[in-house]
Amino acid sequence: MGKTARGVSFIGYITANKQLLAAICIIAVLRFSFIGIMGLMPQDAYYYFYGQHFALSYFDHPPAIAWILRAFTDLFGRHAFVIKMADTLVTLCTVFAFYRLSGYFLSRRRAWNALLLLYSTLMVTLLSLVSTPDVPLLLFWSLSLIALYKAVFEGSKAAWIWTGIAMGLAFDSKYTGIFLPVGTVLFLLLSGTHRKYLLSPWFGLSVVFFFLTISPVVIWNADNQFASFRFQSSGRVSGAELHPLDFFGVLGHQAAILMPVLLVALFYYLYKAARKYGWRIMQIPADKLFLLSFFLPVFLGFLLLSPVYWVKLNWMMPAYITGIIWVSTWLGMKYIRWQWIVSLVIHLALAVEIIFYPVPIHSDDTMIGWSGLGTGVKALRAEYPDDFIFAADDYKTSAMLNFYLGEMVYSRNIIGENALQFDYIGTDVQALKGRNAIFINSLTDVNDDIDEEAFVKQVRPFFDTVEPLPPIVVKQHGRVVRKFLVFRCRDYHPPVMLP
Repeated sequence: MGKTARGVSFIGYITANKQLLAAICIIAVLRFSFIGIMGLMPQDAYYYFYGQHFALSYFDHPPAIAWILRAFTDLFGRHAFVIKMADTLVTLCTVFAFYRLSGYFLSRRRAWNALLLLYSTLMVTLLSLVSTPDVPLLLFWSLSLIALYKAVFEGSKAAWIWTGIAMGLAFDSKYTGIFLPVGTVLFLLLSGTHRKYLLSPWFGLSVVFFFLTISPVVIWNADNQFASFRFQSSGRVSGAELHPLDFFGVLGHQAAILMPVLLVALFYYLYKAARKYGWRIMQIPADKLFLLSFFLPVFLGFLLLSPVYWVKLNWMMPAYITGIIWVSTWLGMKYIRWQWIVSLVIHLALAVEIIFYPVPIHSDDTMIGWSGLGTGVKALRAEYPDDFIFAADDYKTSAMLNFYLGEMVYSRNIIGENALQFDYIGTDVQALKGRNAIFINSLTDVNDDIDEEAFVKQVRPFFDTVEPLPPIVVKQHGRVVRKFLVFRCRDYHPPVMLP
């Protein structure tokens, strides 16, 4: 692989190593197969639920993922594979945008290496199969940096407008998008050659278009006492506690989504850059400084946060767009082959888990058993057609039943507790007064019914009687994989509304 890439196609580049080609083909086939065989995740159902109650924005997150799922399911129907297809197509667009961005900073061969590194990650698999705000975020993050590159390094005035719009759409996907304008200002401040743009009217115009593009989110928040902004800022801060060992947990799950080879490479080359430049940041070449400005604030920011607040698996994903391009400057084919070997092993293990479910997941964050719940509750609906249905977890069971039943299934607001987006769809629980209900509660461990009485205690004050019905038991390959407790609740008494 020592020859230059001139005159060699990407297909020729990867077919030169048959083991690498085999790994790429196997993982690609697995990813597309998962679209049809992987069950719906609670996140899929929740953001589908968003889209069925169309709004400028939503309580937990901005609206982009909801609008995407609404468009796809309106066109192709309410099916799990349609939601997975939407995520996959958007993520493929992200991969193509990433490759285009890589070409601005790397030779053709190095850009191919960057593409191979990105496509090998479990991150791409998760984005392709689980609906989260990160799905559109990473697409608009990549498009933002393409536009910004053209504005800054090629002097395109029109690109500043597209930069503002694309960064606004990233913010409309997830609030992490705010790191894009932060990274832009950071880069322009540190780059002596490009600092002049801070006072440019075109930079100002990009700011105007950014705020115009995010106006739906701002308007929704203004109309709802800034509930979403508060939830994602002060609400998060209030949950901070010191847990130093969580730092290593975050390293672990980042190694899983990137693969250990790539994560170690990122730390190694960060170490080398720190030794070379120290605090002499302004001596870093402009192209490398650009990449680091959109990598380090997110990557190091969340790493430093991890000992006091649990950083979720997907929060650092945007950093890896430029982080992978940056490290691809040096990372050679030897390590890329190892990256793909590890990736193949992990994806094959994932396929075994999805198909055979050998390792039980004691959490509602799983694709297992939800369709069986939907079938069971449809039978209950036929038996008790006048009862309303509700669950009492944050959103997972209620969102899943909303999807599978195609009707309103209520959440914790029925028992007077905060219910996330379920509180913002205009539900009047007082109108349900006097009706009977079916209460569904998921057991995360099928062998643990200890919490059953606790569930009943939560519900009993709001009904005259609460009687257990036979649980819904879901089996796979002859083994019980999920269990859902069912209660019939008579004569609903809504929570007292404070004046």
